[in-house]
Amino acid sequence: MSSIPKEPLPVAPAQLRGLLIGGVILTAMVLFVFWDFFESQIRFAVKQQADWGHTVIIPVIAGYFIYLKRRELLAVPFRTTWVGLLPVVLGIAWYVVCWLGPPTLRHHNMQGAGLTLTLFGLVLLFFGFNAMTMLWFPLLYMCIFGQTVSAKLMTYVTYPMQDLTAKGSWVALNLIGVDTDRTGNILTVWDDGVARPLNIAEACSGMRMLMAFMALGVAMAYTGLKRFWQQATLVLLGIPTAIFVNILRVVTLALLSMYDTDFAAGDFHTFIGLLWLVPAFMMYLGIQWVLRQLVVEEAVA
Repeated sequence: MSSIPKEPLPVAPAQLRGLLIGGVILTAMVLFVFWDFFESQIRFAVKQQADWGHTVIIPVIAGYFIYLKRRELLAVPFRTTWVGLLPVVLGIAWYVVCWLGPPTLRHHNMQGAGLTLTLFGLVLLFFGFNAMTMLWFPLLYMCIFGQTVSAKLMTYVTYPMQDLTAKGSWVALNLIGVDTDRTGNILTVWDDGVARPLNIAEACSGMRMLMAFMALGVAMAYTGLKRFWQQATLVLLGIPTAIFVNILRVVTLALLSMYDTDFAAGDFHTFIGLLWLVPAFMMYLGIQWVLRQLVVEEAVA
């Protein structure tokens, strides 16, 4: 009886073991050098879970992206590319300047730029250009969505979104028969002649929800859709979806405030925001399903 030949492994066990050991050492070095950044990011995610809790799972999602490409990645021989030392040195230097330099440079996202440059340099140094063609996207995804965006940068988008959320909520409440006035970003809900103001503050602007939706949209597009136009459409539709769901959240808080004003503040306010993420995710799955149905795959003969 002839034995069936086994498929050769793309990477020898000894080489794979060396890669794992090197990866552990490399991870330890990165954690040591950039510990201040990681500690700050974890603190933001823990203390502001409703806003930035999703950043904790972004590295896991990026790791899953790499796992999906494992066969192609291991089939390519890794080559030391010394040009990768340049972004490593520049990234570490930039991080140190932002850490110890003048106050204008002591910025979380500025430090994140140094970490991003260093990570890309390390991957290029140890794995080469061929591997980088498959690793650049997971790295970029992790570096963009895996960090908290500072309040200063958020204000450029937050204020227009506050105004849009206030207008949309005002229209929706009046459409369902709730007498509501709007003055700037403040909604006044009238309940039997009693005015119940609801301030659309920065936290209600939907910017944090938008960041989470963009991260979710990119992940779903990368793993669930094949064509670029489908992927781009899904990601872009995350913006109106996040705004629409945020308007529904504010409407919910306004209706609850008619029974108890405490419902529109504190932990319950945060709970309502988290609760609306469930139907929001289902909406996004529906959009992805529609985009899939728009393309008919030809059967391979």
